[in-house]
Amino acid sequence: MRHEKGLDRLFTILVYFILILAAAMAIFPLFYVLSVSFSTEIEYLTRGFFVIPKQFTLEGYMYLLGHPGFTSAFRNAVILSAVGTALNIVLTSLMAYGLSKRWLRFRSSLNFMVFFTLLFSGGMIPTYLVVRSLHLLDSFWAIWLSTAIAPFNVIVMRSFFQSMPSELEESAKIDGSGEWRLFLSIIVPLSKPVIATFTLFYLVTNWNTYFTAILYLNDADLMPLQVFLRQMLVEDDPTISNASNVMYKYTPAAKMAAIILTALPLLVIFPILQKHFNKGVMLGSVKG
Repeated sequence: MRHEKGLDRLFTILVYFILILAAAMAIFPLFYVLSVSFSTEIEYLTRGFFVIPKQFTLEGYMYLLGHPGFTSAFRNAVILSAVGTALNIVLTSLMAYGLSKRWLRFRSSLNFMVFFTLLFSGGMIPTYLVVRSLHLLDSFWAIWLSTAIAPFNVIVMRSFFQSMPSELEESAKIDGSGEWRLFLSIIVPLSKPVIATFTLFYLVTNWNTYFTAILYLNDADLMPLQVFLRQMLVEDDPTISNASNVMYKYTPAAKMAAIILTALPLLVIFPILQKHFNKGVMLGSVKG
């Protein structure tokens, strides 16, 4: 017995060691980026690698926040994420709720169509042709509508709705509730964990929008933050999203500051949704 307790304790220590090591490997690059963002260009070029800057400065952040291209891209990312996530959650929850009802006509066929899209999508070119025929190019609606519903999220949320006791619906209908009142007053409040989970999923997807943006948007002033970030870090293009065509030089501190400011909103939002997120993930893993 004592030998087994010793092995269990050793295993626990090993697990904690691996978790701490993995966390350090994940945090250290971010900490280095944060340190460089507060340093000067001279220090970055002369010291090479460092953890704590000798001369603390906000020049990188001030320079970046004064860049019209960055502010425009950040604003576009906020609009895309806020409106897109709201549209995603509303359409996904409504579709999942409808598909969870056994009285729905052609329910099996509709469920199969949703599942089929998990295996085969319309394809990039057909989707682009549809978007173009609807005259949605150079519009945020091209991104919002083309990615409005994720089939996997619909299936998981539908399973969650199906797991709710039927007595709730029966008692609500006895009290005179219609489907809309039942959904908004009873189903939605009870579905906060799963809604919070998919809100976070959709929010991350919309915030990291890149490929659909370069596919459907040609106007540089409409480009979101991830496109700006890639052109800034990879292509080092000094004229991106800048109507005045002024040449900008991106210092190492400005580039690292752009990474920090890009990741900051999600780092702030995740702890707020973490309580519901953890519960929602567990519900989605055991229901259906």
